Amino acid sequence: MTTIGFVGLGVMGFPMAGHLHRAGHDVTVYNRTASKAEVWVAEYGGRQAPTPREAAHDAEVVFTIVGNDDDVRSVVYGDDGVLAGMKPGSVLVDHTTASADLARELEQRCHDASIGFLDAPVSGGQAGAQNARLTVMCGGAPETFEQVSEVIQTYAVAVTRLGPAGSGQLTKMVNQLCIAGIIQGLSEGIHLGMLAGLDIEAVVGVISKGAAGSWQMENRGTTMAQGEFDFGFAVDWMRKDLGIALAQARSLGASLPLAAMVDQWYAQIQARGGNRWDTSSLIDLLNRP
Repeated sequence: MTTIGFVGLGVMGFPMAGHLHRAGHDVTVYNRTASKAEVWVAEYGGRQAPTPREAAHDAEVVFTIVGNDDDVRSVVYGDDGVLAGMKPGSVLVDHTTASADLARELEQRCHDASIGFLDAPVSGGQAGAQNARLTVMCGGAPETFEQVSEVIQTYAVAVTRLGPAGSGQLTKMVNQLCIAGIIQGLSEGIHLGMLAGLDIEAVVGVISKGAAGSWQMENRGTTMAQGEFDFGFAVDWMRKDLGIALAQARSLGASLPLAAMVDQWYAQIQARGGNRWDTSSLIDLLNRP
């Protein structure tokens, strides 16, 4: 059993913290909206803390998964932040998809307090969190990774260290860029097939077994053709992630023309009121120009 503080009970954090508790760990949770923490405790057990600091008190590992860089800072720093409650030798694991610069900043602050740190963004969406099927991309010291990787595996199918602090976030950027391109290509292919009168379910069933196959095709191809976009990972979140990747690209002098275009197409989805549609909604721009 590991003593755990868990901060952030959104669509991802809520089930992730639940898996930890069900695995036998001693979990104390904090959420900015306290009613969500109350619901979590009612469903899983464990304890609710009134501040991040108290959630982290005496914890061996503290997990955070919130919205963006500023949200992370708001729960990590300050008198009520998790660092104020953590003890030397413990580990902070940030699952938030944020910038690599923030990861390096957090690593330094943790190092100064004799606390381990991993940046560990996840992929797999809400379904992956609920079914303990997440892929976790980690950056940090090897010894820190070894200290907590087994605990992270509670809700993951793959937990991999990619390098020093920031490497997890950089890998997540690559992940999101690849997804953006795949979804746009899938949208155009399905759109053409629909106009040609093809049975899209049959088409997806065939081509998903060949070189065009992808997770997006197998899990979203048919629902995209049906105009169903209620599957967890929202357009608002994807635009946040693409913004992080595009900013990183500018700092490295990298050219990401497709990502820049897809980002603007997602902006058009937002303008249609699709902020909370899932990312497969790109096809709506083609089906309803």
